[in-house]
Amino acid sequence: MLTKALGQSHAKAILMGEHSVVYGEPAIAIPLLNINMIVTIILRHDHQQLIKSRYYNGSLSDLAGAYEGVRQLIVFLLGKFNNPDLGFELTLNSQIPQERGMGSSAATSIAVIRAFYELFEEPLDRKTLLKMANIEESITHGSPSGIDTATSSSEDPIFFIKNQEVTPFKIDVPGYLVISDTGIMGQTGLAVSAVRHLFDEEPSKTRRLISDLGEAAAAAKIALQTGDLVCLGQLMTKAHSHLRTLGVSHPHLETLVKTAIEKNALGAKLTGSGIGGSIIALAKNLTDAQHIAEALSEVGAQEYWISPLASQTNMEHLINE
Repeated sequence: MLTKALGQSHAKAILMGEHSVVYGEPAIAIPLLNINMIVTIILRHDHQQLIKSRYYNGSLSDLAGAYEGVRQLIVFLLGKFNNPDLGFELTLNSQIPQERGMGSSAATSIAVIRAFYELFEEPLDRKTLLKMANIEESITHGSPSGIDTATSSSEDPIFFIKNQEVTPFKIDVPGYLVISDTGIMGQTGLAVSAVRHLFDEEPSKTRRLISDLGEAAAAAKIALQTGDLVCLGQLMTKAHSHLRTLGVSHPHLETLVKTAIEKNALGAKLTGSGIGGSIIALAKNLTDAQHIAEALSEVGAQEYWISPLASQTNMEHLINE
């Protein structure tokens, strides 16, 4: 058993398939490898079990509310390793904003599990990792799809269809994503209800929009695999138009999407549930990504992140060619 251990994970963004995935259409999630979650565990000899983070500092037993899933996951892990009274200080160091559709809770559970397995010097396979992460996600989100934990633990994009196996796939494509926060918390329940209401009122129109979003997600997978950034950008902008028609956009989202397109983004759309939250914009290179991000800040974006589409290893390969 070690005296200190680390566990890491990263953020994610839904590239395509918001809302349509609820109705059986495909979705794509992209790992944001440079937006990190790092969990550090250091043993203590006084049997205290302490948690330190940006949002909470205190004992494990007092962890509650939005962190109840994390608390139960840690208790489960201590029990699994037959050491429920182990003294430790667990520090959460996260670059991932909460409640912005970037997978903060999933990334936390992945990093916590990896840290405890390293601490106890036990091997950890991916199937076990995702199964255990579901403990926290089920408490935090009720009935999680599994796409957040799959993406926060993967270096590759995820192709997902409801009630089917989550499938990572390889890409070898340049380009950058600019993720930009409106500063308004996304409203998942309200957005899902809005789409359901539209289905009740205008079923044929809504089904057509949902089907088109599914086709766009499938086409986006091909664009990612073939390196066709122009096509990918067009699909993103088309998807945003459909999501707007479904009633899940917001004036601040529209401002950011419009600004990104005006500043040479290949495409832009809301990401996540909508009615607030964030957008993603596609840039062909880092210089364009930085210009887009600066312009978004000028029109009211609260925060932004720039992330390569491909993994760092693949980006080095592409740059050297």
